[in-house]
Amino acid sequence: MIDNKNRILVTRSSMPSLDEYIEEIRELWDSHWLTNMGKKHNQLADELKKYLGVTGLELLVNGHAALEFTIQSFDFAPGSEVITTPFTFASTVHSIVRNNLTPVFCDIDPDTYCLNADQVEALITDKTVAILPVHVYGHVCEVYKLKEVADRHGLKLIYDAAHTFGEKVDGKGIGNFGDASIFSFHATKVYNTIEGGCVCFSDEELGKKVYFLKDFGIVDEENITGVGANGKMNEFAAAMGLCNLRHLKEEIDKRREVIRRYRKNLSGVRGIKLSPDYESGKVKGMEVEFNYAYFPVVFTDEFGAGRDQVFAKLAENNIGARKYFYPLINELKCYEDMGWSAKEQTPVAYDISMRVLTLPLFADLALDDVDRICEIILSAGNSGG
Repeated sequence: MIDNKNRILVTRSSMPSLDEYIEEIRELWDSHWLTNMGKKHNQLADELKKYLGVTGLELLVNGHAALEFTIQSFDFAPGSEVITTPFTFASTVHSIVRNNLTPVFCDIDPDTYCLNADQVEALITDKTVAILPVHVYGHVCEVYKLKEVADRHGLKLIYDAAHTFGEKVDGKGIGNFGDASIFSFHATKVYNTIEGGCVCFSDEELGKKVYFLKDFGIVDEENITGVGANGKMNEFAAAMGLCNLRHLKEEIDKRREVIRRYRKNLSGVRGIKLSPDYESGKVKGMEVEFNYAYFPVVFTDEFGAGRDQVFAKLAENNIGARKYFYPLINELKCYEDMGWSAKEQTPVAYDISMRVLTLPLFADLALDDVDRICEIILSAGNSGG
């Protein structure tokens, strides 16, 4: 029987004090304005533009809506191809398919687990209209290489930046890369609005299209000129976002300390592969200001225990790691009629998906608990006999 009281989950949502949140929402009881781009919504949009260093931003009800509406805004012909990664959450590819487009899977970089920029060009056909890379675990795609490929072939470049809120590449906010970048503000993310998301852009017309789609296609009180949906962020979510933004630096600093402790305990262990250390210098030629979103660990054959064995050992001790991402998108049952073969199409992604665990990581995770998690992991493999 799982002891939920003492269980360590893979993540825990950051929240302000109850008093701070109550104070933030107090005026909603006076105004009765709860949604439809109210004061909190607009204030949060302005503050996020400053924080992210972007010129254009639209808030949405969640990150999936942000991505799906952004893709729809480009008005690609049905059946067009979008090159993306299978090593991502289902939302990424669902957004492509729900826009009547065809995902084409590119393999991943074996170190960062992001889309392999050197393999994209070979997948471009006369049907290709866009590249949709994912900044996985907060690791940054090779943004300069991908821009060069996209520009040379006249393709749109749309980033799923759900894991990289607040990050910078060579001093520039990550939301400035590509034609659009979307962020998720889900409760499990480094920064949350309970549920929420946004799209960042430099083309004002793209922003207008996303706004149009998130508000039912309404032009004014008497005119609806397109088939939109309801993708608006409400005032309570925006208020949570305003509170959490005030404490974000402290949250990231705490997460940094957790990852440093993991690295101290697990670096150099035979059979354990850690992600790039963004504090050690440039990664893929880029200076990255990291947000410490996730801590993935890959177990090789030399460790003496497989990923699933380690996962089970942690679960026995009330510790909730996550097989993230497993299975790959090109192995999901909902797409089994597509005839995809992960082993053949994307062998590196397939191998990583069978070996990776993301370990518990949140701001208030005690360092003693990090030590205990690492002891349990090591006891399962060579170090434990």
